[in-house]
Amino acid sequence: MTKRRFSPMPRLLTAAAVAALMLPAVGPAAASDVEELRETARALFGTVRATEPEEIEDPQAQLGQALFWDMRLSISGDVACASCHFAENWGSDSRVASINARGGRTLQSQTVFHSMETPGLRWLADRESGQAQAMGSITGSMGFATREDILPVLDEHGYAEWFASAFPDDEEPMSVENYGKAIEVYEFTLRTPAPYDAWLAGDDDAMTPQQLAGLQSYIDVGCAGCHAGPLFGGEMLQPFGVTENYWDHTGSVDINSGLMRATGDEADRFFFRVPLLRNIAKTYPYFHDGSVAELRRANDIMARIQLGQRLDDETLDDITAFLDALTGEIPVNFEPPEGIPFELPEGVVPG
Repeated sequence: MTKRRFSPMPRLLTAAAVAALMLPAVGPAAASDVEELRETARALFGTVRATEPEEIEDPQAQLGQALFWDMRLSISGDVACASCHFAENWGSDSRVASINARGGRTLQSQTVFHSMETPGLRWLADRESGQAQAMGSITGSMGFATREDILPVLDEHGYAEWFASAFPDDEEPMSVENYGKAIEVYEFTLRTPAPYDAWLAGDDDAMTPQQLAGLQSYIDVGCAGCHAGPLFGGEMLQPFGVTENYWDHTGSVDINSGLMRATGDEADRFFFRVPLLRNIAKTYPYFHDGSVAELRRANDIMARIQLGQRLDDETLDDITAFLDALTGEIPVNFEPPEGIPFELPEGVVPG
């Protein structure tokens, strides 16, 4: 299996490229110059758009919503896609590890919000699309022996007619491929425009002075070297622990070697997908092993082990405040449709 199949995102492998991560991104001279800061943010990050009602009403999206939340569609009958992605955590999992339908543990689940807009999913970016992720989860989190084993379960719970309505031109509407496609279409609707986006569009009151100072520091410190684009990350694989061992700061018990576990290539050691920072204030705990519970501490650790910097308290407070401005509203359709059974897993506390 080639390295490219496991890493569809760009990676920095050379010493020069790794050193570039430690250089501050170019930003305006003063945070007080709001318009200059806005233009820099527009160039580095951009914005996300709101979901249109017709996207939510699409028959495939509505089918995907039911499939995403239905606990009956697993080998145990009590696990759904939503069992690792909660509204209480803005589409992620507040537990250190998610539990699949066979009782196994996974890496800490990243948010599903905006995830379809990234070029690779999961901590190793080893699923290239929402459809691939959903199909893979049939024999993963859902616990079936083969992907086709889910089809009689779908039929048992009355999904045949729903698939026929959502995929009217298909000779066999209810298929593994269409199961994955419907979930992907639904997940594409899970967008969360935030105060930052309103500010970028010209609303000067959408972010506080501290959040503006935090955005300036975020740029100047160099966070944008990896966490850029409209999602503030999610677009590449990078080594975790550029200047220091990550576990010396996170207290991680299991020293996960990252992409190397999949490829066996020493050059891939400690490479992980860079998380997107949309809604990051709500998607704790942090890092692939859920080893850090507080965002401010996670920011401190990232500055130390990725950029070789020790940030003062004011800078840490400002950056943490700015990241809260990336928190949007829970999508209106992020809930089980009427008649679809779902319960929060044990250990998850409703917000």
